[in-house]
Amino acid sequence: MNIPNDLLYSKDHEWIKIENGIATIGITDYAQSELGDIVFVEFPDVDESFDKDDTFGTVEAVKTVADLFSPISGTIVEINETLEDEPELINSSPYEDGWLIKIKCNDTSECDLLLDSDTYKGII
Repeated sequence: MNIPNDLLYSKDHEWIKIENGIATIGITDYAQSELGDIVFVEFPDVDESFDKDDTFGTVEAVKTVADLFSPISGTIVEINETLEDEPELINSSPYEDGWLIKIKCNDTSECDLLLDSDTYKGII
């Protein structure tokens, strides 16, 4: 199981990387392996705002649909449009090509409530 040390994690199996106040968010390698082959992603609109733990979309796999939860509050500044045609990138590259959204953070101190890689490994 690939769990990079330079990312933060939520208990809902999202990963987050913050650079210059912008958070890139995706689902973890563990989450994509549990879901199976991903066939569709429902995205929010750019400029839509979310509070921490709000549902911002869904991921549809062959056998199930899973909600996506925002690990922090903020406003969507970008979605990974490549996934509209190639949702399987979430399975093959969850931390690189398979990222989901980028959010302008409202309060980066919310990241203090997220998990480091060792703690995340402990819950999976």
